[in-house]
Amino acid sequence: MKRNIFKIMIAAGFLTGSLASCSKKLDLLPTNDITAAQVYSTSAGYTQAYAKVVGSFALTGNQGPAGNGDIQGIDEGTSDFVRLYWNAQELTTDEAVCAWGDPGVPDFHAMNWSASNTILLGLYYRSYYQITLCNDFINQSSDANLTTHGITGASADTIRKYRAEARFLRAYQYSIVMDLFGNVPFVDETMPLGSVLPKQMSRANIFNYVVGELKAIDGSLVAAKQNAYGRPDQGADWALLSRVYLNANVYTGTPHYDSAIYYSSKVIAGGYSLIPNYTQLMLADNNLNTNEFIFTVNYDGVKTQNYGGTTFLTHASVGGSMGASTFGIDGGWSGNRATKSLIALFPDATGTGDKRAEFYTAGQNLDITSIPTFTDGYAVAKFKNITRTGALGQSLAFSDIDFPLFRLAEQYLIYAEATLQGGAGGSATQALAYVNLLRTRAQATAFTSITLQDILNERGRELYWEGFRRTDLIRFNQFVEGTYLWPWKGGVQSGTSVSAFRKLFPLPSAEISSNTNLVQNTGY
Repeated sequence: MKRNIFKIMIAAGFLTGSLASCSKKLDLLPTNDITAAQVYSTSAGYTQAYAKVVGSFALTGNQGPAGNGDIQGIDEGTSDFVRLYWNAQELTTDEAVCAWGDPGVPDFHAMNWSASNTILLGLYYRSYYQITLCNDFINQSSDANLTTHGITGASADTIRKYRAEARFLRAYQYSIVMDLFGNVPFVDETMPLGSVLPKQMSRANIFNYVVGELKAIDGSLVAAKQNAYGRPDQGADWALLSRVYLNANVYTGTPHYDSAIYYSSKVIAGGYSLIPNYTQLMLADNNLNTNEFIFTVNYDGVKTQNYGGTTFLTHASVGGSMGASTFGIDGGWSGNRATKSLIALFPDATGTGDKRAEFYTAGQNLDITSIPTFTDGYAVAKFKNITRTGALGQSLAFSDIDFPLFRLAEQYLIYAEATLQGGAGGSATQALAYVNLLRTRAQATAFTSITLQDILNERGRELYWEGFRRTDLIRFNQFVEGTYLWPWKGGVQSGTSVSAFRKLFPLPSAEISSNTNLVQNTGY
């Protein structure tokens, strides 16, 4: 099974007692008896602290899977980053509905969320919790602090690599809050936390900050495909740059398609390749997909137990007549299904014309008459806690499936879209070839030409349920608009348009009330 030093160390991750809340309202970091002076006194302590920075993507607290959560005010089982982000990016779109009435969940498909939505609160504070961890590590790993602690030579060089990676992870989380919430509070390692209220930075300035950070650390990161699995490297850096540049027009009002082409091309030339079988992307041993995966959130059924991540994606997708053992789990949670708009992207639901159509249809209705009824809507069978040889994961209760935040297929699609948008440096012939690489793997009919709508549809086929759809629909002006409807959009069975302000989520009401520097997004 998958093992690396960080996955092992993450399981014993700890928190330093010196960190404080971003907002003075919620304690983002629980404290314990370990002080910063103790943690950062040795090179081993730095490695453990960095393991916590990375591990905060896959863990929800110090005890796990429940009992001492990182984020207060939300059930720990819901507070995993991937689970929170997936809800916001998928349940608000044509790709998924959820049967549950859990606080905040029904609001997403109805597109009537408020500033007190529990899921949005959890997502906001999870992202800022991870930013806070990064800020502390970046501060503590400065050259001055390394000298103070007597750490020199190869040990210091290793910690400097960790520092660059922490800057990447911070930039990633700022790209998330920029995308979701627009104008957001800004804090970095130079700002004393807890003593001053963070000031709000415009979305355009957050974009410039993210881009500047990613470019600044490029030369300090490990070369593409050369880092330990689950740690960011230059490939991840370029992949995030290409993604934010693709969405630059949304974030700043100025397109940067040429830069999206430039950085996606760097990733494509970085030595990555598609794995041969699409259906092996989301299995218990998908840590073997290192040719295609660029940066992942690593889950281990024994060492990173929580009720989010791919444990959530696997269990919540199983119900009705689906056999739990077929998915390597101990039982289904009867929650998430696909709308017929997602099914309609494929030539059929069986995978005959396109192997990416991984749906379960027996006993399931294509049409969703009742969202709380699991058998309304085809089930998605993309995530399975079994290996490619058919062996079960280490645990039936918790998943071994890693979640790719970046993989090569997305970079092909970024190149193609940016090229069709007129970005400099792209080739229409090459764009078509890249898209057809995906279709060839899927055993789908190759395109002879492509339009921008073809690219959006292909992103749906290739990347569904991987946390992209809301951002994609917004970029294509098909999220709130009445020109594209899907079942239950806006809370109406046949779908309806919604107000344009829904393109941004609200800042949590608790944050607004505790920080007078913040202005709420329009409409909330």
